[in-house]
Amino acid sequence: MQRNVFSAEFKAKVALEALAGRKTVNEIAGAHEVHPNQVTTWKREAQDGLKALFACKRGRRSPQEGADAEALYRQIGRLQVQVEWLKKKSELSPPG
Repeated sequence: MQRNVFSAEFKAKVALEALAGRKTVNEIAGAHEVHPNQVTTWKREAQDGLKALFACKRGRRSPQEGADAEALYRQIGRLQVQVEWLKKKSELSPPG
């Protein structure tokens, strides 16, 4: 038996319908010809995704985020210095 592969758009449509709560899970499953457990799974995934979406707040950043960016900029600076040094070193020695 071959598994059905559903598109993300289809899953979102079914999950939104389940989140709306106008029909039972069994009614939604019957209308879209999927198993009720699948509807429940997609609904739960949608709820978790929404939580994650709104968890990323804009506005003030934590001091840790600034420290991470600062460390990355320092590393970029070191790498740029190394690249420049290697370029100069390669110009001094004759090729091959």
